[in-house]
This record gives sequence, C-alpha cells and structure tokens, in this order.
Amino acid sequence: MPPRTSNTADPARTPAEPRPALRVAVLADSDTRWKWGALTARRLTAEAAGDGRGARPVEVSGLLLRGRATPTPRQLAEVGEVGIEAEKVREVTAVEFLHTVRDERYDVVVLALVGGGVQAMLHGLAALNLTRRPVVVTGYVGVVYEKLADGLLLRHGADVVLANSAHDAERFRAVYEGVGADASAVTEAALPFLGGAPYRAEEGRDTVVFAAQPSVPASRADRTYLLRRLVEHARLHPRREVLLKLRSKPGEHTTHIEELPYQKLAQKVPGGLPPNFRLVYGHMGEVLDRTDLLVTVSSTAALESLHRRIPTAVLTDLGVREPLGNHHFVGSGLLTSWDRLDGGYRPRPDREWLAGQGVAADGSYSTAYDTARAKVAELLDGSRLPPLAPYYTPATAPGYLPGILARHHLDPDGTPLPGAAAPQETGRVRGAVRETVRNAARGAYRHGVQRVAPAIRRMGEL
Repeated sequence: MPPRTSNTADPARTPAEPRPALRVAVLADSDTRWKWGALTARRLTAEAAGDGRGARPVEVSGLLLRGRATPTPRQLAEVGEVGIEAEKVREVTAVEFLHTVRDERYDVVVLALVGGGVQAMLHGLAALNLTRRPVVVTGYVGVVYEKLADGLLLRHGADVVLANSAHDAERFRAVYEGVGADASAVTEAALPFLGGAPYRAEEGRDTVVFAAQPSVPASRADRTYLLRRLVEHARLHPRREVLLKLRSKPGEHTTHIEELPYQKLAQKVPGGLPPNFRLVYGHMGEVLDRTDLLVTVSSTAALESLHRRIPTAVLTDLGVREPLGNHHFVGSGLLTSWDRLDGGYRPRPDREWLAGQGVAADGSYSTAYDTARAKVAELLDGSRLPPLAPYYTPATAPGYLPGILARHHLDPDGTPLPGAAAPQETGRVRGAVRETVRNAARGAYRHGVQRVAPAIRRMGEL
C-alpha cells in the first residue's frame, strides 16, 4: 500500500529530502466531466512540486463511474492532453470507488459527476469514517444555466465547490446562504480547459465552425433547421470552409443524451452536402486553432472561443429561452441570427460581461486557480479535516436523499446496500464475460434512447 501523505508539515524535513507523493483521484461519469476533472486536478496541484519545501511528485488516478455515459477509449483519446494516459483509466462502480478510496488513502478526490452522483459519493465517503480523509473537490463542467439550486445543494458538503467565474461564485453563495447552508466551500476559479493561442486571422483562411450540442436543441425540427441553415451558409459562401463540430459518433454517449445525431440528419439533406461543408470530430482546441467564427446555441465552446478572442456568435433563431441555455448570454453582445451571419455580421462581446464570466480574455487566466490551489493546500496542511457534512441528510430530506443514494447502491446512511459490493473477479474469462454483458447492456440502452424512445414519442403525437 502506498504511504499516506501526512496532513501536517514535518519541521525536521530538509528541503532536499524527497517528500511523499501527493495522491489524487478523479472520478468522472462522462467524457466532458472527465476532461474537467482531470484538468482541474492538474491545475490544483500544479505547484505541489515547487512549493519551496522540496520536490513533491503528484500521482493522479483516473476512475470512470460505470453508467450510460461512460466514455469510450476513443472519446477519452479525443478529450486531449490531460496528463493521464487513457489506458490507465479504469471503470468502477460507486461502491468499488469507495473501497478504492478506503484502501488507497488519497490526499485529494475530485468528483467530476452529475449532482446526484456527487451527493451519493459525499455520503459514501462520510460513511467510511476514515481517520484521515481526502480533501474533496467538485464543481461544474461549464455554463450553469439550469437546475441551479438543485445542482448546488447536491454538491454541498464538498470541501471545495469550484465556480467557473465571479458571476457563478456570487450565485452559488447566494443559494447556500439562502437555505442556511455553509457557503465557505464556494471558490472562484475558471474553466480548467481554457487555453490556446489568441486568435489571429490568416490570409486565405475563412472557416466557420458550428459547435453542436447533444441535447440542445432537442427536437428533430429544430435540429434539422439548424443543419439546414448551416448548409445554406456553406452554399452562400462557397469559398468559406464550414465545419460542423460533433461531440460523439452515433452510439456513443456524452454528458447529455443525444437522441438525434446530426450525422444521421446530414444523410438526408436535400441535394447532399456542399463540398465546402464537413463534419469533424477531435479536440475542440485543435478545431479552434483554425476557426475564424464560432457559432453555437449555448455550447461551452463559446467560452473557449471567447478566451482566445475568436469571433463568436450565439444563435437567437430558435428564441432566447432557458431550455436552450442561450439566455445565459443575455448582455454578452453575442446574440444574433443566421440571417445576420449570412450577411457578414460579426458580433463583438461586451467587455463588462466578459469580465464576470471567467473567460479571462484579458490575460488573467494564469492566476485563476491561485485561490483554489491555496485553499486545497491549507486543507492538506491542517491537522485533521472535519467530517463531511452535506446539506441533505436523512433528517432534512427524507423523501429525496434515499432515492439518490439507492441509485448508487447505498443505504440512506451512506453504507453499501447488501450485495452491492461486486465480488473480486477471478480469471480472465470471467472478466471478459462480464465486460461483454456490460457492453451489450449499454448498447441496448443506447439503442433504446436513440431509436425506440423517439419512435414511441412520434406515435404519441399522431
């Protein structure tokens, strides 16, 4: 068993003497949350090896929570460089994760999960009653435009709840204080995956990229409309390269369910796709390297684009509505329509709005994680961390919490339900059989989501 990192400074240790590794675990349940969690872990520990008290290596373990959106190896590779090799990332159940934390004695745990998953892990970790527990960090992958109170209260209890901007930090604290919960965990930072060179126009290059989203918009009519307008834009500007940036291939799941992949809709475009129109995958940062205009409904890619000062447009064609998420961009100066973009219009972002969104286009990104990094270091150096204390308990939410925990095979007190702990796999054959069955079940689920469910809905509309 690896040595446990001490939470107290050793006055007898000399600067030249090697220190134990800082051990970090990232638990994620989708491709985008894996990207957020792994990069957050790296940014929070970036100075661990150079803090003036001697070199301290950082060991980051990658764990994927088994579920409908567990990323495939291709999706992991496409996320980009996060400092953890894809083949070293392993899949676990919630109970297996808790057992791993108990046995491995991590210093920091980053929970890159949907709100219910965070809440379940907080109660599960609390039920372990560890003598020395890890510092627990969580947050949001991108723009928080729906279920603000629900998502925040499900994340309450972590030592650090990261906010991606000053705007979000203010809202987060208001929610916690409004229900009488401790808001001290809220810590302003930024999206961990911002980066890349500032935008520079290149002679002879003219590339428009539409950043697609798995679940926004949701209806076939709306998605068909957006695809049609994008194709028409390409036909209006034959010398312009028009790219449809896709998140996943058919059959793969992302953070959100995609029932109507654009790839399938594109096969039915009247007259076919023009030669200057292409569907692309890959790391968003690499696509942005050659982008002259990013267009989206409400994708977090807009924030990545704005960080690099790339011209960015948020569409109003389907309305400015909460279900679309583009209401978040009210006041940004980015809201516009395909008609205006077809005519050559390029939005200019409002500087005051940008300053509050954590985009850090002013060059302040290098210090965005200083406060969060200092808070984690302070917690690690403390003699003993207090018990985890989520807002929701069996006493405060007896009609809500048990169901959340049960979905992860945990009792209302956070302990595993009888039979929840999977037996140790013995032998390659048994492991291969279980993996085959698991993959088949996941494939059946995805088929149901993408084929059966839409068909049933269409029948209901007749």
